Amino acid sequence: MPPYLLGLRLEGRRVLVVGGGRVAQRRVPALLDAGARVVLVSPEVTPALEDLIDAGRVTWECRAYAAGDCEGAWLVQACSDDSGVNAAVAAEAEAARVWCVRADDAAASAAWTPASGRVGEVGVGVLAGGDPRRAAGVRDAVVEALRDGTVDARRGRAKPRGVALVGGGPGDPGLITVRGRQLLAQADVVVVDRLAPRSLLDELPPDVELVDAAKIPYGRSLTQERINEELVRHAKAGKFVVRLKGGDPFVFGRGGEELQVCAEHGIPVTIVPGITSAIAVPGLAGVPVTHRGVTQEFHVVSAHIAPGRPGSTVDWEGLARSQGTLVLLMAVERIAAIASTLLRHGRSPETPVMVVQDGTLPTQRALRATLATVAERVAEAGVRPPAIVIVGDVVRVGQEIEMVRAERVP
Repeated sequence: MPPYLLGLRLEGRRVLVVGGGRVAQRRVPALLDAGARVVLVSPEVTPALEDLIDAGRVTWECRAYAAGDCEGAWLVQACSDDSGVNAAVAAEAEAARVWCVRADDAAASAAWTPASGRVGEVGVGVLAGGDPRRAAGVRDAVVEALRDGTVDARRGRAKPRGVALVGGGPGDPGLITVRGRQLLAQADVVVVDRLAPRSLLDELPPDVELVDAAKIPYGRSLTQERINEELVRHAKAGKFVVRLKGGDPFVFGRGGEELQVCAEHGIPVTIVPGITSAIAVPGLAGVPVTHRGVTQEFHVVSAHIAPGRPGSTVDWEGLARSQGTLVLLMAVERIAAIASTLLRHGRSPETPVMVVQDGTLPTQRALRATLATVAERVAEAGVRPPAIVIVGDVVRVGQEIEMVRAERVP
């Protein structure tokens, strides 16, 4: 007979988990998210479970299961590696008329745990005749459809209001957050940057209005004042506006200014952080911005104003003295002045430098140089924005890792 699906409201209710291995490690967090009072009975636990115990979120009975442990439980999870223990737990729960999930034997289990997922407030649970892999596959397909808007998650619930400041990540559409993609699928109006993952726009319904907020270096652009006006105008007209930005809204993205304008007009704002290119691009190029024994710090700098020019707030002298990694944004056209300044204030001419153009995109390319040669190399290669400049010994670390991978990774 097919099982009867039911959503359990476990807030404040005692749930017994027997076993402290990998199965328990997967199930305990979901029980905690549901508000359950989790009691864990096991002689040993995984490090992840120990962390939850140390934080006071789980009560741990450091011992083997004993008869009577099911008393007072509303739900029991038998997750031991010993099938005999699981059978004993299930038998006690059955006698006490408490639902018990056996992790080791679906056929002998009184209840099954569905493959579950969540998109906003919409929960998805899938059972597939006791086949967990099949259930997980169906769950993933449904969740993805909800996230990308293929299935309309708005039916029967309130529509988002106001403005969402969504960080779209460094360019690759696969690097936008789940929350960002979900809100984008619900937008009435999308105000989009040049560096945002624009290929996602093709997935929007045809009635969604697009406002091109591109700022092309030394070319056509929409002023920030005009962008602010568009956000306010559409939001006050009752439309849900997604401000789709490259990277993170608050890392050189003027998200703070847009948040302030919306606050002044009483417009509610949802903030969705994004993956900043300052970390993502070096990482995808194989360069860790920090590395044990090499550097304990990194500095992210907007270099849109050259060193020594009025309006620059960057302490280039201090950065030159630092041994930390420098991640420079908007630096390509000022790289000669930047390199000269760092050299003048003490950075070694042999300091490794990497310049990555079009990071995360199919057109990504990178060049390596030293602080003494980078300006010449950039000019010769015709590097153009957007590009990230990485200065520091971590560039050499990345090169060493790449050499090892070339030798050993098939």
